[in-house]
This record gives sequence, C-alpha cells and structure tokens, in this order.
Amino acid sequence: MKLRRQARAIALQALFEIDSAGHDPTQALQYRIENERVAEEGAAFALALVQGVVHCVKELDGIIQKHAPEWPVDQLAIVDRNILRIALYELRHNADVPIKVAVNEAVELAKTFGSDTAPRFVNGVLGAFLQEHPAGELRH
Repeated sequence: MKLRRQARAIALQALFEIDSAGHDPTQALQYRIENERVAEEGAAFALALVQGVVHCVKELDGIIQKHAPEWPVDQLAIVDRNILRIALYELRHNADVPIKVAVNEAVELAKTFGSDTAPRFVNGVLGAFLQEHPAGELRH
C-alpha cells in the first residue's frame, strides 16, 4: 500500500474512534501508527490529517451539510462522515495534494471501509463541492 494511502486509512480509523467513542486524538492515532508500523513520513501525514480535521471539524461539517442537505451530518455513517472530512480538509487546506488525488483517495477509502453506496455518495458530495469552488480558491 502506498505510504499516503496507508496514512489516510490510519487517519480514518483514528477519526472513527475519536468520533464514535470520544477518545483522545493523539492516543487513538498513536495506537494505530504503532500497530501498523507506519514509516515516519506516513505517520507525520496521518497526524497532520487527524489534527487538521479535529481543528476544522465545524467548518468541514458545514461544507458537508451544504452539499448533502438531505443527510444531517450527525446521521451520516461515521465512516462516510470522516472520509468526507479528510477529503474536504485536504481540498481546503493541503495545497500539496492535487484535487484529483484527494477525491480519488476518498473514493478508494469509501470502497475499502464504507458500504456499497459509500463511494458514490462520497464522490457526489465532493463533486458538488468542487463545482461550486474553482481550484484557485480552494486552499487558504
């Protein structure tokens, strides 16, 4: 598995634990990093994702709600919600990740961890977001 893909999967698992059980973000992530024996660069990327999502969760949830209005964020599957949070965080705040890569990686996470309908849902929400936001205005 590619390093960043592995880091995203670990970040997703940690965010799932944080979201569902309220565990400490640092401890949840550290456990996963040690269990998966992630390289230092991958661990740093996973840490940046988890910290970024936790810090920006209200902003990210607002974006999700806007682009999936028929699904209240707190009623989304925890996996789907956190895949979207990771992808939207990357799209909004991580300029070194190309837009297509962020979307593709989110869909791949949805295929691996989500339900049968998750990849389509994730792609649809991200597509709606990207239609509204030209690439140049995404990253602040």
